[in-house]
Amino acid sequence: MEWLATVEFVFNNKIHTSTKLSLFKANYEKEPRIYFEIRKIRKHAKTEEFMKKMKKMYEKAKATLKKSQKKMKKYPDKNRKKVVEYKVRDRILLSTKNFTWQMRNRETKKLIEKFVVIR
Repeated sequence: MEWLATVEFVFNNKIHTSTKLSLFKANYEKEPRIYFEIRKIRKHAKTEEFMKKMKKMYEKAKATLKKSQKKMKKYPDKNRKKVVEYKVRDRILLSTKNFTWQMRNRETKKLIEKFVVIR
């Protein structure tokens, strides 16, 4: 419990790989002072100016996340198989795993077919 504040500080000060920003930087647009009192009361800039800076930071983080998403999507899509399209009257195998209610009159579960051919 005595290290909780330190762990929280380190986590919030770490640069995130997707946004390329720390949580402190994203929320307060500046890095915290490590060797000084963190909870010091300070005068803030005008609200309008602060909101503009925060919006700018938000847009930058959003753009970086979008770029990161595209990069992450590229590799799974590269190896993804095409979806099989079934036509009317195609034969398929259907698992009977969830059809226990239809097979309840059977003597034993061991003898129930694992798959059924559907037309």
